[in-house]
Amino acid sequence: MPIWPGQPFPLGSHYDGSGTNFSLFSEVAEGVEVCLFDDDRVETRFELGEVDAFCWHGYLPNVAPGQRYGFRVHGPYAPADGHRCHPSKLLIDPYAKAVEGKVKWDPAVFAYPLGDPDGGPNANDSAPFMPLSVVTNPYFDWGDDRHPRVPRQDSVIYEVHVKGFTHTHPDIDPDLRGTYAGLGSPAAIEHLQRLGVTAVELLPVHQFIHDAHLEQIGLTNYWGYNSIGYLAPHNGYSSSGQRGQQVQEFKGMVRALHEAGIEVILDVVYNHTAEGNHLGPSLSFRGIDNAAYYRLMPDDRSRYMDYTGTGNSLNMRHPHVLQLIMDSLRYWVLDMHVDGFRFDLASTLARELHDVDRLSAFFDLIQQDPVVSQVKLIAEPWDVGEGGYQVGNFPPLWSEWNGKYRDCIRDFWRGQGGTLAEFAYRLTGSSDLYESNGRRPSASINFITAHDGFTLADLVSYNQKHNEANGEDNRDGSDDNRSWNCGVEGPTDDPAVAELRQRQRRNFLTTLMLSQGVPMVLGGDELGRTQGGNNNGYCQDNEVSWYDWSKIDEAFLDFTCRLVAFRREHPVFRRRRFFEGVAIQGSVTDIAWFTPAGKQMEDPDWRTGEPGAIAVFLNGDGIPSPGPRGEPIQDDSFFMLFNTCDKDLTFKLPEGRWGALWSTELDTAESQPPDDDAAPLPAGSEVPVAARSIKVFRRN
Repeated sequence: MPIWPGQPFPLGSHYDGSGTNFSLFSEVAEGVEVCLFDDDRVETRFELGEVDAFCWHGYLPNVAPGQRYGFRVHGPYAPADGHRCHPSKLLIDPYAKAVEGKVKWDPAVFAYPLGDPDGGPNANDSAPFMPLSVVTNPYFDWGDDRHPRVPRQDSVIYEVHVKGFTHTHPDIDPDLRGTYAGLGSPAAIEHLQRLGVTAVELLPVHQFIHDAHLEQIGLTNYWGYNSIGYLAPHNGYSSSGQRGQQVQEFKGMVRALHEAGIEVILDVVYNHTAEGNHLGPSLSFRGIDNAAYYRLMPDDRSRYMDYTGTGNSLNMRHPHVLQLIMDSLRYWVLDMHVDGFRFDLASTLARELHDVDRLSAFFDLIQQDPVVSQVKLIAEPWDVGEGGYQVGNFPPLWSEWNGKYRDCIRDFWRGQGGTLAEFAYRLTGSSDLYESNGRRPSASINFITAHDGFTLADLVSYNQKHNEANGEDNRDGSDDNRSWNCGVEGPTDDPAVAELRQRQRRNFLTTLMLSQGVPMVLGGDELGRTQGGNNNGYCQDNEVSWYDWSKIDEAFLDFTCRLVAFRREHPVFRRRRFFEGVAIQGSVTDIAWFTPAGKQMEDPDWRTGEPGAIAVFLNGDGIPSPGPRGEPIQDDSFFMLFNTCDKDLTFKLPEGRWGALWSTELDTAESQPPDDDAAPLPAGSEVPVAARSIKVFRRN
């Protein structure tokens, strides 16, 4: 088969209907071969003799979708200088759109002789033990698919694991459980629609690697924060095959979710790769151009800068690394039709030199990109490096996982003193974090629980983590959970304790849904999912992490559905702009805070008032509209009473201009909704609020 010169762009493999163009960037390479594999893994090599702008390229006619391939790079092996090339290592294409197989942990996949990391090179051929890149078919019938484009303030995000959500679902075809097709199935979508969420945020679906040390003890990298292919959907979630079928299946899932009005947000891991530190394998980037792709220690270029705790950090100062990330993001929007991204350890992406710089090249590229700047962008605003905690400091386009919201609300409901003032900020959208640079309440992604930590059921059942099954003697996972377990660890037969835990779950969820900003629910919390106290299930691809659809807490699921619907029906809980504390259309102010005695809060009350007891009035008149004409929205007005104390309290409904009659809309002391036929209460009425509960009144 002849090889033609081809083109340097696009990078990766590109099928045009007649053949396939291959292109690989490497500034350090002295020669590059593309290696084709037949069904028996017999290898045929072709030299890419053309080089433009450090892109090695060639065109092979008649090479069609489904063809498996890899690259071999000839170049210097000089770890002390930051170079780790060797042609014995078959390398995954960084731009592969599909990958077949997984790594077999043979010594050949390491570029150095095991036991001698500074020696080498290890010349054993790694091809028999490597996954293979796959040429894909770019054509797909999207029909009339379009992005739902749910307004940010109306969003309700559901953080979900593709496999865990569907693996035991009884109404999903057994052949589709744990796959993209399973998540796009009618049964899965029916649950999401019943719940009322507007977006699924998928734990990583970029092609990832299962760590060798986990496989040795019978575990896997279940969460997937170990990427090796930024344009390839992970092959382990495909029910239809790994020779490109995973791409078609992923697109089918997105199309089905879009038909239901549900957006798809990807959790993406551009801060590090699966190749780890200097002791890691040579799977792709390391063998292609180690010094270009990775941040190396300035005083020892055989070692890696590590802002992520995983062994390496991608080199955000190199233009080809930035190009790879931007090409990946655009591909997932334009070709895969996703609606946004959540960036893992996003502070790492901002590190150009050492300090976090929110005006780094990466954010500049996002800002000016006509595709990526238009989708939902969510930062996990921290990393493990010095100065890495950056909540509130990302650019105006970005929303952020609000870790301060999580910590404050947990402290508030476990009775931690001194939280009233911060609670007020968090409930109203965290204007102290986001207003100064022109952002809106939707910049705050509010959450109580996420994949990393306790589930909601475990948060109120355990004070101590129980990660023994992870094989690290319970040393892994966070020790700061701000949990509250009613004095009894783990499952209990005491009905009073069980009810108090249920009430705390209702309190957390109600606070989340009635806060300004964008609520994010950890998938499975609505079902009562437990991990038995494991707060770091990253390696548990088993019953610890899978949703148990045979043990659904139906009462809590119903409560959750009602609460999400309540938020959706009332725009006063999802305002587009921050409260201003001013009168609206000649009415009372848009927000007001009260003591349990019915008196408006004054400065001393924030410091010396009843800890954990506060009420707030939300005015539904004249809410600023997101519409093109700016006409104000009219909604009901509400009075919310919070009692985090361990005793019942009496609150007084406000008198005078705040409202004459009030109807009970919600009481977290009860799992059932209030009686619709109950007579409204007049202003000034004293109302009991049970210990650790919320009551919400609507103005008649």
